[in-house]
Amino acid sequence: MITGLDEKLQPVLEEVLRRNAGEPEFHQAVREVLESLGRVVAKHPDYLDDALIERICEPERQIIFRVPWVDDAGQVQINRGFRVQFNSALGPYKGGIRFHPSVNLGIIKFLGFEQTFKNALTGMPIGGGKGGSDFNPRGRSDGEIMRFCQSFMTELHKHIGEYVDVPAGDIGVGGREIGYMFGQFKRLTGRYEAGVLTGKGLAYGGSRARREATGYGLAYFVGRMLSTRGAVFADKRVVVSGSGNVAIYTMEKVDAFGGKVVACSDSGGYIVDDAGVDLDLLKEIKEVRRERIAEYVRSKGAGARYIERGSIWETPCDIALPCATQNELTGKDAATLVANGVIAVGEGANMPCMPEAVRVFQDAGVLFAPGKAANAGGVATSALEMQQNASRDSWTFEQTEERLASIMRNIHDVCAATAEEYGSPGDYVLGANIAGFVRVAEAMRALGVI
Repeated sequence: MITGLDEKLQPVLEEVLRRNAGEPEFHQAVREVLESLGRVVAKHPDYLDDALIERICEPERQIIFRVPWVDDAGQVQINRGFRVQFNSALGPYKGGIRFHPSVNLGIIKFLGFEQTFKNALTGMPIGGGKGGSDFNPRGRSDGEIMRFCQSFMTELHKHIGEYVDVPAGDIGVGGREIGYMFGQFKRLTGRYEAGVLTGKGLAYGGSRARREATGYGLAYFVGRMLSTRGAVFADKRVVVSGSGNVAIYTMEKVDAFGGKVVACSDSGGYIVDDAGVDLDLLKEIKEVRRERIAEYVRSKGAGARYIERGSIWETPCDIALPCATQNELTGKDAATLVANGVIAVGEGANMPCMPEAVRVFQDAGVLFAPGKAANAGGVATSALEMQQNASRDSWTFEQTEERLASIMRNIHDVCAATAEEYGSPGDYVLGANIAGFVRVAEAMRALGVI
């Protein structure tokens, strides 16, 4: 007997565990959704028919391939590439590509599963997928990264297209990598199919505000969530883990809302600047110089300090925004944040809070925004990029951000209303899981058993 799960859903999770051995992140993601669905199947038992929930938990297609490439020393290197096309009931598969040594099939499946519900919450016509490689871009030259991306796309291009699967960036994959991959796709197919990749540069079909979208969207969602308790970002101490794209643009929008970001991190450690992180300096270090965050203290001088390793969540704050990677915030970290007076937590990364951390926050009455809702701004704006590509149009930054803000407000309100409908007002985890599930499930039922 698996505790905490409706008995009607026990066989579903048991089968997922059996068929996907050794994939703990995928198990965690599936269980978290299934734990929310007990109230749904009690109210709508027909969702148990035709193995609907089992089909939602099984990817439509899993692709694994070899990626050979030549480094600057002339040595042949081998990496492994992945694309999991999880669910296309709502539209073409949509989700990022991650380049990181930790990438394996289980992680890509967890990300694709989460992406399916996240994309459903946006209300846009996009399904869920995810991809990546265990390639580590850190320390590699531009030439090495170009050759790797070209080799990766040489296989991937057979499986994608604007009506099939539309990848984007993720950890380790930014504008540079998207450009190299799009160039190779164009070379191999002989087509300028702008809608096949999102996160492109503005010079060749990209969307304004796409780079900022995930971080901005997180701030919009958390701001809307704070307003339910009469609170705002202004004059709040904020801690943001990570210092990549999502973290940086979360900080930028938090600053615009009057909050003060006092700490951020990378894999080596974290900085604390009680005067507020100097965002221009941080961008220079991370986006231009591509250096470690420790350089911030050397450049800033007095007033900032660097803590090697350790936990950024020991920094007292009012609002915590984990934007680095999965399972980075433990139950112990959550207890520390609660003891230090945190009032809200919003996930900028995918599943950065471990299950015990989420329970600590919810038991303490802390506002908690799950990633599948709170960080959906990136994929929503990717869908807007697809829309612009399809119409051969280009919107202003202001137009795009206005659409983004509207989408994030709507996601918040749908999650809040769904949680209330199912008897748990303020439970955004329950609201996001059920709202996303219902949208995907209804589309799957309409399409038949496929």
